Amino acid sequence: MKRILILAIVCMAMMAQNSYAQSWKDLLNKDNIEKVVNAVTGKSTTVDITGTWVYTGAAIELKSENMLSNIGGKAAAEVAEGKLNEQLAKVGITNGKMSFTFNSDSTFVTKVNKKTVKGTYSYQAGSDNIQLKFGNLIPMNVKMNCTSSQMDLLFNADKLMNVLTLIASKSKNTTLKTIGTLAENYDGMLLGFSMQKQQ
Repeated sequence: MKRILILAIVCMAMMAQNSYAQSWKDLLNKDNIEKVVNAVTGKSTTVDITGTWVYTGAAIELKSENMLSNIGGKAAAEVAEGKLNEQLAKVGITNGKMSFTFNSDSTFVTKVNKKTVKGTYSYQAGSDNIQLKFGNLIPMNVKMNCTSSQMDLLFNADKLMNVLTLIASKSKNTTLKTIGTLAENYDGMLLGFSMQKQQ
């Protein structure tokens, strides 16, 4: 009974936050239900990450709760996200132009325009971390926020720079330096990619 009451309260809070939802169907879609369950239980639901995920924009997450509750921190995150989107576009990473395909054999393929980079991954179902090994790079732990249809891969700034240097097909040293400077200016944030699963 207590859990049902908590779920009802969380649903009402989501309704208030998601006032743009056009119907109950929008509010109670699978992704929103997964978010409610995650919020109530404190655990991620088991999500199958195999398949192809296509880039839809930059993703930013504040590392600390203090920064998250700070209005200035939220504003800085919004500015950083816009700037990161601009810089990623300069290295050829734009909406629909980058994809990650995770295979069931723990291999993955990243495509940016015509360039392909292969690697391996390790993921424990229900975890919010995934370990990625791009080509010859040292394996890196990446934070993953994932539902059945959306995924954010979030890197520490230095790790994102390593990945971009490896996979950016039109990389220019000046653009990568700009991204590096951007990352330094927004310490306390995880930077990365927001993606949607292809059906």
